[in-house]
Amino acid sequence: MPYADVNGMSLYFEEHGSAAAGTPGTTTEPPLLLLHGGFGSGESFAPLIAGGLGEGRRVITVDLQGHGRTPDVAGRPMTMEAMGDDVAALIKHLGIEKADLLGYSLGAGTAARVAVQHEELVNRLVLVSMPARRDGWFPDVTAQMDQMSESAAEFLKDSPMYALYERLAPRPEDWPVLVGKVAAMNRQDYDWTDEIAALSVPVLLVFADADGIRPAHMAEMFALLGGGLKDPGWDGGGRPASRLGVIPGASHYDLMFSPLLAPTVRSFLQ
Repeated sequence: MPYADVNGMSLYFEEHGSAAAGTPGTTTEPPLLLLHGGFGSGESFAPLIAGGLGEGRRVITVDLQGHGRTPDVAGRPMTMEAMGDDVAALIKHLGIEKADLLGYSLGAGTAARVAVQHEELVNRLVLVSMPARRDGWFPDVTAQMDQMSESAAEFLKDSPMYALYERLAPRPEDWPVLVGKVAAMNRQDYDWTDEIAALSVPVLLVFADADGIRPAHMAEMFALLGGGLKDPGWDGGGRPASRLGVIPGASHYDLMFSPLLAPTVRSFLQ
């Protein structure tokens, strides 16, 4: 199985797409790294890859710390900053000069940290369903995050998330550890508005129209990237490099399964 030894951990990754490393054919497009949400794995992106996202492109899925086939690191808290460093180390390990990054939820936070902390490695950035500040979530969402703890692990064993973890994890008995670390991370306050506003790489923000993130915050994030501040002119000359996409008929929980997501992302990356 493909593991990369980075930052004191064995990070699991897989190659997909019609231009994966070692397959015939060439592509001028940068490789695309896909970063999953909390309690997920690289397998979560199967619908996107099947929807054509890997056509003519090298696609790499990553199992983040303690998720999927990547074992946890004892004594290391789970933070998006640290996981951002892990992904940056993987990019260097694979000899990639620049990569496109797409992250969903927790993975979007990780992708954002890669761009903030290692912007020289990022070509384009796609952030799916992630706020720039913790209070960008609706208050009931943050209230649920505040109430979650390791004690929820037993209750969550009836969920598809646990079924995935039990099937893939090197140590399924570590499920309570993962739940506890994700819960602790989600309770931490953060505000990345200044760092996101300082990014020079093009960014695609994608949200659901029934997301857990406040619509006003979606517009605020787009404004941080220069969007929605003025009319671009009849020829589009004033259009910002970054884009905003709102997927209709979707929520935070099923956005990744929308057939509209793959073409939205593909259009931006091309």
